[in-house]
Amino acid sequence: MNLSLFDDLAAPVPEGPRPLRPLPVKPGPRLSGAAAQSWQLELAAPDALPPGLATPASPPPAQAILPPALPAPEDTHPAQRAPEDLHPALWRADQLGGGLHVVTASGFAPLDAVLPGGGWPHRVLTELLLPHPGLGELRLLAPALAAVSRSFSSPGAAGSHCVMLFDPPAGLYGSALAQLGLDARHWLVVRGRVPHGRPAAAAARQGPLRQLLPNADVLWALEQALKSGHVGAVLAWLPAPLKADAVRRLQLAAQAHDGPAFVFREIEARHRPSAAPLRLLLQSAGADALQLQVLKRRGPPLLQGLQLALPPVLGGSAQERAQMRQAALAQVQVRRAAFAQALDHRDDDPQAQALTAALAGGAGR
Repeated sequence: MNLSLFDDLAAPVPEGPRPLRPLPVKPGPRLSGAAAQSWQLELAAPDALPPGLATPASPPPAQAILPPALPAPEDTHPAQRAPEDLHPALWRADQLGGGLHVVTASGFAPLDAVLPGGGWPHRVLTELLLPHPGLGELRLLAPALAAVSRSFSSPGAAGSHCVMLFDPPAGLYGSALAQLGLDARHWLVVRGRVPHGRPAAAAARQGPLRQLLPNADVLWALEQALKSGHVGAVLAWLPAPLKADAVRRLQLAAQAHDGPAFVFREIEARHRPSAAPLRLLLQSAGADALQLQVLKRRGPPLLQGLQLALPPVLGGSAQERAQMRQAALAQVQVRRAAFAQALDHRDDDPQAQALTAALAGGAGR
């Protein structure tokens, strides 16, 4: 038995990896000429190469690319910012809205104090509810109309704007308008096919076009005038009753009108909803006074009414006659109240019966 094999197994194993045996390499073809020279240049050191054949410098180390800086966060939370800063159509329930909208001063300081923005707003519809025309609504709007006329007649302003009146209940009196500082030469009156006071049934017999809604042509002309944006101020006496969708169309058209837009409606419309953001109720408080009540506005409700002194347009004698008539009407109301009170107690008191007979004779006169 050959023990040399066991001696090799018993020999200590060297530590570390064992050296690898070189693989046999077959000799390749020998290079000669230009190929051999190129091979030698590639194996040479970079500093030993000719200047024209130097290898390019190694690229610089890559640098970290940082993302763009984000804007600094706002100091205040959106809930703490003013609503009008977020959007012009927002406002708090306990504050008047419309602070960023353009307005025209009404000319009455108490009224400007309760109107959103401090005046008659632009690009919205303003409803004025009247028991009957002729309460002094034009005298109420005269300062604003005069300001609109001056703004468009000043140098550098657009000169094609005017004041348009749609279906007014009566003719305009130029002398009274001039006394209020209004120039009627820049006013345009639009009349409908159905004048005020004519029954709709009588007008319907005049042709097939009369079968439309009363004053539908005026509503169409009013909507187109508001959409055009070339009108300084708009005053329209709307027919009664008027559907809610018609008022909504006018409100949408008023958003393109850079000026005040006033529509006059019957007093019964106060109990019906309306798309107009501003609604006022007007009532007479004398010959040259007007009682106002704000029914709707962009802000908290106004529970107390306003009484405004209107500029007088009547002469001295005419004002005296108006005051005498107002005093006579007040006396009639007092007599009627006393007469109604006496009727409630005439069966129980003989003196009440005598007072009823006296009041009946005075009321008859």
